[in-house]
Amino acid sequence: MKILDIGEVSASTGVPPSTLRYYDETGLISSIGRHGLRRQFSSDVLLQLALISMGKSAGFSLDEIGKMFSSTGKPELPRAELHQKADELDAQIKKLSALRDTLRHVADCPAPSHMECESFRRLVKLAMRVKGQRSTKRTFKKHD
Repeated sequence: MKILDIGEVSASTGVPPSTLRYYDETGLISSIGRHGLRRQFSSDVLLQLALISMGKSAGFSLDEIGKMFSSTGKPELPRAELHQKADELDAQIKKLSALRDTLRHVADCPAPSHMECESFRRLVKLAMRVKGQRSTKRTFKKHD
């Protein structure tokens, strides 16, 4: 097992040392000791930090991410929650795609007024439908 000090972990991952110390103090990661004042980590921490970063990008809180690791630091990923988060991301992608298409159309539309443009009106209605689908998904959660 290769041992990395906090500076090496920070350089390898781009995670600032202050964040690594915070993660260590809150139990998201665990140092294996110190060399002088510098915390030491096993190389396994690099995988943990990659999973933490992915979880944050997906919208999980640090508390939720912390529950995805066993006491030994090994991932215990909750498949049902991951499916639910993927569904939420799909809904967000649809909403953002509709918004992007509307913005591009508004920027390029030759009509004197956007309210006179049928394409614009159709895109706005589509965007509202996508927003409504997202609300419906939140109301009716999947049960395993």
